[in-house]
Amino acid sequence: MRARKSSVLLLTTPQSYRAEAFLAAAKKLEIDSVLGVDLPEALAEQWGVRLSLDFSQPDTAVAHIRDFARERPLAAVIPVDDAGAVLAAQASQALGLPHNNVAAAEAARDKFQMRQMLAAAGVNSPRFKRFALNAPLPEVTNQVRTEIGYPCVVKPLHLNGSRGVMRANDAIELTAVIARLRAMLPHDGYFLVESYLPGVEVAIEAVLENGRLHPLAIFDKPDPLEGPFFEETIYVTPSRLPDDVQQQIVATAAAGASALGLQLGSVHAELRVNEDGAWIVEVNGRSIGGLCSQTLRFDMGMSLEELILRQATGLPVSHLQREQQASGVMMIPIPRGGILRGFTGVDEARAVLGVDEVTITAPLNNRLVPLPEGESYLGFIFASGANSGEVENALREAHHHLEFQIDEEIPLILR
Repeated sequence: MRARKSSVLLLTTPQSYRAEAFLAAAKKLEIDSVLGVDLPEALAEQWGVRLSLDFSQPDTAVAHIRDFARERPLAAVIPVDDAGAVLAAQASQALGLPHNNVAAAEAARDKFQMRQMLAAAGVNSPRFKRFALNAPLPEVTNQVRTEIGYPCVVKPLHLNGSRGVMRANDAIELTAVIARLRAMLPHDGYFLVESYLPGVEVAIEAVLENGRLHPLAIFDKPDPLEGPFFEETIYVTPSRLPDDVQQQIVATAAAGASALGLQLGSVHAELRVNEDGAWIVEVNGRSIGGLCSQTLRFDMGMSLEELILRQATGLPVSHLQREQQASGVMMIPIPRGGILRGFTGVDEARAVLGVDEVTITAPLNNRLVPLPEGESYLGFIFASGANSGEVENALREAHHHLEFQIDEEIPLILR
């Protein structure tokens, strides 16, 4: 009797940009794949989703995955983005598959746990303190003044994509920032206050094999990220920082992943670099978000998703090299809140020398919410060129051609 072919389970959400890229990569590699979607069963039937899961109920979700695996054996469980990282570790543990320690996956998703573990390991990271959302404001501002100092950065513990991250330069601004965060989060929750890290910000994309970090790319973020919010816009690679600084970035990212206990799979880390060295902003046990992975190609045109699937199915990836051409992406920011009615200039933006594609992802006639409350972008611009400077210029010129019609949102008045 012929053995059944094992599948790869991809954990994702309905909002994810990444699922299609992973499915396309699996098809190219002739790897059987299935989506596990954080979706109620009733909606799953309408959407044609084979395996619906409730990520907020991990015990039940793991039981469903185990039942599914009895009928369709699984070779790996891969989180497509942040939301599925912990569940992937839990399900892999239950199935006896290679995986990150569950505690490590949880620490990569909880900024307070992350800060504690980085500090305990002596990895460069800012001063920090956790507060309850309902803590008396005079108590918070006094402790921040004496233990953290100004300027400081306020962060929710679990949101991603810079959502809810705000800078405060004094007690008055801190009070206003906390009030804004309270409107976003459950009142019985917590938030983090950190000392502000000056310097340039970078991102590193890497994979871990048996705890050893293999860097794939370092991205410069050429726009100053100084607050009051920290909206990411442009990523370009290769980095233009000196080689010794890049080596320091890799070493610090590796130390951060090790401090959390991450051993396997994708790592996406954000760091600040200043005269005192490289400092961890955060370390994530997943790959780069949004459509940004399109900026990366490896040997023989291999995509990042292909590389991740190859590693998950037991193929070595440490020898793979990124293509040498410079590349970059602009995550098109939302300039103001309102209703998106239309946009122009896409053809002109695509015609800019070096621009590879312009993709508008925000649906028309839908509400736009900018940071710090929002969690999405208007779309993405991709470019490539001989060097990172050319790529950055192409991205900026293309963005200059785009215009978005955003109508003011009229509040509903109930009679």
